[in-house]
Amino acid sequence: MAKDIRVLLYYKYVPIENAEKFAADHLAFCKSIGLKGRILVADEGINGTVSGDYETTQKYMDYVHSLPGMEDLWFKIDEENEQAFKKMFVRYKKEIVHLGLEDNDFDNDINPLETTGAYLSPKEFKEALLDEDTVVLDTRNDYEYDLGHFRGAIRPDIRNFRELPQWVRDNKEKFMDKRVVVYCTGGVRCEKFSGWMVREGYKDVGQLHGGIATYGKDPEVQGELWDGKMYVFDERISVDINHVNPVVIGKDWFDGTPCERYVNCGNPECNRRILTSEENEDKYLRGCSHECRVHPRNRYVAENGLSQAEVVERLAAIGESLETLVAQ
Repeated sequence: MAKDIRVLLYYKYVPIENAEKFAADHLAFCKSIGLKGRILVADEGINGTVSGDYETTQKYMDYVHSLPGMEDLWFKIDEENEQAFKKMFVRYKKEIVHLGLEDNDFDNDINPLETTGAYLSPKEFKEALLDEDTVVLDTRNDYEYDLGHFRGAIRPDIRNFRELPQWVRDNKEKFMDKRVVVYCTGGVRCEKFSGWMVREGYKDVGQLHGGIATYGKDPEVQGELWDGKMYVFDERISVDINHVNPVVIGKDWFDGTPCERYVNCGNPECNRRILTSEENEDKYLRGCSHECRVHPRNRYVAENGLSQAEVVERLAAIGESLETLVAQ
């Protein structure tokens, strides 16, 4: 059956004059053609994921390619049955990618147009994965890695991308003298992060050109050596990458069984992304910990209209109680 919706993933580091006005004008155009999605605009460039039918997405790509400096912008296209977004957002930010360093001010930021790691094609990246002397580093958030990653890739002990530079500094001795290749979803984070590694003194730094999304569509590698699914920041949550020998590597937060279903922790102050089955979500009140399960503003409890007696009953079933109820 033909898929009627296209999802466009893209970015480009390019100086944008009067970026705040650009963002407002961009939003107006997107809404005028009925496009849905999320776009970040900054002085350093643009980064977005949008979705719509064939005609709408074609209008958008034509429009973007007509803008100064964006004539060659690379759109990565997925075909889907449903929209990947419900609304349209275009936001101005100081950066499209923030490295999160204390000494990282905007005047001394990495400019990928001047400093970035060597681009590796999917074939070259696959060869790097098989090379024992090459360090492959996943630059994404922890929950992205846990759903899927390249076989043998290092999982930094971090919660999110902003913590990665400091982690690399703390573990410098492990791979300072080795060849290091990095990867992310579509390439935008790696453009800047690999440049930062070059500036830090790493001599041989590479990056997967076009990210995991491109690797999964390459007709030669066909996503091989990728395990699990790729996390995406839209309604789809995840997409397939390995078309040769796919496996499930995600594990349920509560019992460790194979799982690829993500939810946010019911505690709004935590909001951690966790993998869990519907059965365990119900059993554990969508709380990643006891504190989150008994939190007075637990969203799972509110959404399902559970009475205190029902909460007490479910907690008792897993050997817990309300005695440590978190104060509001």
